[in-house]
Amino acid sequence: MRWKVCALVVCLIGCVSYSVRAQEEEAGQARATVPPPDPAIKAMVDRLELDKYKATIKGLTQFGDRRQGTDRNRAALDWIEAQLKSYGCTNTERITYTYPSPQASDPNAPARGTGAGAGRGGAGRGAGAGPAGSPAGSDTRRGREGGSSQFGNRSRTGVYQPDAAGAAPLDPRLKELNAQPTTPGERQDVYCTKIGTTHPEEMYIIGGHMDGHGWGEAANDDGSGTALVMEVARVLSSPDVQTERSIRFVLWNNEETGLNGAWAYANQRKDLQGKEDPAGSGKYPEPKWLGMIQHDMMMWDHGMPGPDGKVSPEQRPEADVNIEFQMNSKIADASQKLAWALKAANDKYATDYPATVGPHMTNTDSTPFMNLVPAISLRENERGMQIGAGWDPNWHQPSDVFTTYSDKDFRLGLNAAQTTLAALAQLTGATIKK
Repeated sequence: MRWKVCALVVCLIGCVSYSVRAQEEEAGQARATVPPPDPAIKAMVDRLELDKYKATIKGLTQFGDRRQGTDRNRAALDWIEAQLKSYGCTNTERITYTYPSPQASDPNAPARGTGAGAGRGGAGRGAGAGPAGSPAGSDTRRGREGGSSQFGNRSRTGVYQPDAAGAAPLDPRLKELNAQPTTPGERQDVYCTKIGTTHPEEMYIIGGHMDGHGWGEAANDDGSGTALVMEVARVLSSPDVQTERSIRFVLWNNEETGLNGAWAYANQRKDLQGKEDPAGSGKYPEPKWLGMIQHDMMMWDHGMPGPDGKVSPEQRPEADVNIEFQMNSKIADASQKLAWALKAANDKYATDYPATVGPHMTNTDSTPFMNLVPAISLRENERGMQIGAGWDPNWHQPSDVFTTYSDKDFRLGLNAAQTTLAALAQLTGATIKK
């Protein structure tokens, strides 16, 4: 019997060894069949530079939190437009709308918000929740130890208000910079377009929201996403780069009050898609939408809060770019396919951080598009499960300033830019002219 047991053990070890070797050989064959990076796409991605990305974020922070309905918001829009023109993306335009208004809202939802800036769902994000110790709009579950198996430890989230109970004193510079309150009225989004050479009637939209709140500099939310869009626009607007299909670079307004700038764009322009104007001109003011890629909070992936509610000051080793689609959208399959296209681009062209794909896109400017066109969002964390549970302690706080972030943080945002640019280059047939 003993020799039979020994033989069985030897056989099992041999089978396992063979199985491992077989898997390694299959993996090696799979790697061998993956085509190498396209030299032209790699050259474009290499034009993205950390220092330029940081400089663009720094330029945005001069306008404070860029809260919608203020002079600092309007000045930031003018600055963004001037920067886009300096990159060669000179055909800048603006979408004008009124906030609050049904025309700048979800047509299938009740009217939301007021001129004072109440956010999604009435007294939601924009209603004035404070920092730790502030009861206004707070989540009664925040700050507790443990939590559900889904969320783990949680930390407080909310929008800083200097007059809220328990609010920490505000730096005088930030208090002066962000002092002007919002008022209802006219709002604008700004955008420019890279015109496709063979299919100008089709386009991808990439976006980030330029407004913020919280009495800081909105460096991450969403200076990081705005700068990403602008940097991709800079590279793709180079005179030696051409694309077969068009790309529109849009900087949304009023995201923090309910995605109003994105809703205004979708509501105004969805029925204009693919229509030549004037007839026979070969010009398409609103090319047919092929996909929408949003960027919202790109830099802070420091992990879950501890039992004390505090988050590590260091970027976690497993930091990644989160690519999300909404599994409940009407065209979830197509959106998921777009998400995986960006994941594949990250695998091949990103320099430092990997990407993951998730099905719970929410609370960002791709939402108005998700039932109309394949739509995805890139973020630093999963929006619902991580950001909403307090993984980013600077979210809507005065600490969301340029000096809070390290080069590791900025580089996470740069890797998201590499991911989007590489994917867009593949999807639109981008080449570098000789």
